[in-house]
Amino acid sequence: MDKQKTKVEMRGISKSFGGVQALKNVHFEVRPGEIHALMGENGAGKSTLMKVLAGAIPRDSGDILIDGKEQHIFMPADAINLGISVIYQEFMLAPHLTVAENIFIDHISGGKVVINWKKLREKAYQELSRLGFTNIDPATKVSSLSVAHQQVTEICKCLARSTQVLVLDEPTAVLTFTEIEKLFEILLHLKSQGVSIVYISHRLEEVLRITDRITVMKDGTYVNTVNTKETSKDKLIMMMVGRQLSQLFAERNAKIGDTVLEVKNLNAGKIVKNVSFYVRAGEVVGFSGLVGAGRTETMRAIFGAMSFDSGEIIYHGEPSRFKSPRAAIVHGLGLLSEDRKKEGVLLFQSIRINATMTRLGKVSKAGLLEHRKESHVVDQLLASLSTKYGSIDDEVRSLSGGNQQKVAIAKWMFADCNCLIFDEPTRGVDVGAKLEIYKIINQLAERGVAIIVISSEMLEIIGLCDRAYVMRHGAVSGELAKQDLSEESLIKLAMGA
Repeated sequence: MDKQKTKVEMRGISKSFGGVQALKNVHFEVRPGEIHALMGENGAGKSTLMKVLAGAIPRDSGDILIDGKEQHIFMPADAINLGISVIYQEFMLAPHLTVAENIFIDHISGGKVVINWKKLREKAYQELSRLGFTNIDPATKVSSLSVAHQQVTEICKCLARSTQVLVLDEPTAVLTFTEIEKLFEILLHLKSQGVSIVYISHRLEEVLRITDRITVMKDGTYVNTVNTKETSKDKLIMMMVGRQLSQLFAERNAKIGDTVLEVKNLNAGKIVKNVSFYVRAGEVVGFSGLVGAGRTETMRAIFGAMSFDSGEIIYHGEPSRFKSPRAAIVHGLGLLSEDRKKEGVLLFQSIRINATMTRLGKVSKAGLLEHRKESHVVDQLLASLSTKYGSIDDEVRSLSGGNQQKVAIAKWMFADCNCLIFDEPTRGVDVGAKLEIYKIINQLAERGVAIIVISSEMLEIIGLCDRAYVMRHGAVSGELAKQDLSEESLIKLAMGA
């Protein structure tokens, strides 16, 4: 470890859950006023380590030092009293309360019998102003705020506790490009004030841009800590999964066939404007563009999940208009939603139910489920996706994000679709899971399935797709052949340059 002054030092942290050892003798340290990334595949132990620091779960062994002094953190209140706060992917806010009430929820009355609401709102306004968000009304209920402004409220709540160590778990997962830029401004401002920030993310570009140092974990163990300026995407991927960046996208031996889906002059409300494109059997076609460009809405209109005003959809040479997603599925068209938790899987249902619900007729007879057949099919399907799970009867919410996404993909593989739309298929999953998903997409294309991939990651579009369309303000701003795909060409078309 570097002998420079540390704010947080975790030594030899171990933690087991039953027979599974989640952390094995892990070392981690953060300096005052630095942004320190914590990276690794899903299941590497990142979140578990931070939950130990936050007092959310007890450690089995190891020491935690704050400012060089050993501390006993047994519960979240202990961590908060030491100036440690964690902002999880699911915000810990009370939606029915106002912004001001959420920010000062720990000490809302200030120890007095009567709450001075005016003073509370003024103090909340001061906290918001510190981050440059004078446009957020402290009297507004949190439920009415955008996701970005909810995140700002969460950060203000932490700062109101005199937070000195701020942990952010996948903070940009649901933010737009503009909102991400604003978040980075906030983090750099906090860093300048001496706040130590632990930044958990799967997004390599963000980590390389915003952080000072990076710690990589693998299988519950500490791998290495590197200075951000002295590393690269290749080196980080090698540390996490043992492969180089150039090996992310394997060569595909798909035979491009006839046109499966063609869309002509599609218009839907104010967001989809005169969109035309086509995709052929065995082809992977990308859709790039900034968040809000209309890519998702275009695909949802085709899939029957939302209505459209005009235009023509030609599916297998026949004019088609799917009135519902069920109708689309019956005809072999599937859509993997970008919102895994709300639309991709049923979190509180079993893996078994999720994997087979698109085509129950394949595992039933005379209206009755054939459980033995279903179990065999699901096990085979999940094995083909290298899914990690205990039992197919476990609820999907018990799985890591990457394995939840594999269950969502399994559902569409089981449906025997001949055209599949993947909307942000690798959002929120680690590099290892990304490799598996890329492999699945290539295998489907080699079987002759027509594939559409919507992705905000330009590297994904470039490495995975045979062609790509770029959308801007609801319209197609350009089409690029494989040899013309580059970050520069995608950015130019996305921004209208």
